[in-house]
Amino acid sequence: MTLALALAVGGSGGLGAVLRYLATLLFPHDAATSRLPLGVLVVNVIGSFIAGAIVSLATHSALSSEWKLVLVTGFCGGLTTFSTLSVETIQLIERGRWRIAALSMGANLVFGVGAAAVGFALI
Repeated sequence: MTLALALAVGGSGGLGAVLRYLATLLFPHDAATSRLPLGVLVVNVIGSFIAGAIVSLATHSALSSEWKLVLVTGFCGGLTTFSTLSVETIQLIERGRWRIAALSMGANLVFGVGAAAVGFALI
C-alpha cells in the first residue's frame, strides 16, 4: 500500500464519519426513550447498499482494487457503525427495552444485508 492510497482511505473514512455524525444530528437517539435508533439504521443501510454496488463494480472489473479499498474500507467503513449499534443495543437492554433492542438488531441485519444485495444486483 502506498502512502497516497493510505491517505485516500483515511480521507474517505473521515468523510464517511462526518456524514455519520450528521445522521446522528438528524436522528438523535436517547436510550431512555422507546424509539428505534434510526440514525445507526440509516447509515448502516446506506453504507451497505453503497458497498454492495462498489464490490459488484470491482467484481466486474469496472473499478480498480484501489478504488474499492478507498470506497468500501474507507468511506463505507467510516459511514457505517457496528460499535454504535452494539452500544445502543446494550443501553436499550439495560433500560429494559428488549423489544426495541431486538427490533434494532434485526432491522440492521435484514435491511443492511438486503441493501448490500440490492446494490450488488443493480450493478
